[in-house]
Amino acid sequence: MAAIWLVDVGTGNLHSVYNALRHLGAEVTVTSAPADLAKGGPVILPGVGAFGHFMEGLRRRSLVDVLLSRFQVGDPLFGICVGMQALFETSEEQGETAGLGILPGRVVRFPDSDQLKVPHTGWNQLLPQGETPLTHGLAPGEYAYFNHSYFCKASAQDITALTEYGLPFASMVQRGNIYGVQFHPEKSQRVGLRILQNFLQLLYE
Repeated sequence: MAAIWLVDVGTGNLHSVYNALRHLGAEVTVTSAPADLAKGGPVILPGVGAFGHFMEGLRRRSLVDVLLSRFQVGDPLFGICVGMQALFETSEEQGETAGLGILPGRVVRFPDSDQLKVPHTGWNQLLPQGETPLTHGLAPGEYAYFNHSYFCKASAQDITALTEYGLPFASMVQRGNIYGVQFHPEKSQRVGLRILQNFLQLLYE
């Protein structure tokens, strides 16, 4: 199995993701160095907190260009939570903020509602849309753990799972070698571990 780069931009839930991957037998290196990512290999981009702070962390560490180069040569790139949101063009969080622009679409806030609290926090269902290897072995409607106030308005062709929270939103996306999940697989117990295992399995192919 190829070694995995776990990117540290100062906002990620690194320890939980690292421990989950190690539990599954993966070889993982935590890095914030562009020179490491330039060596090639699969990349996981975890994130929590605000979109603007996350993108500033990438820019401050000179990671934007090297991440784009890894995508362009076909290395697998897997974004988690804010790391998924960063794959898109823009976010309205903290004012209009540019993302990596790998996937078309923008990140917007859940509308205010008397019935539903924002942030969306807790367990919710994954409703498959099309095919993705990440959900191999999982039944439709499995539950994952979410914690977010903003969601991705993605292109329909990139959405591999939807979740309902006042409206349907993209909870999983894929385009070629790019994967993203809005939920936290490292907190989603059996389902999350299976999704991470499926990602690792791709690296054998």
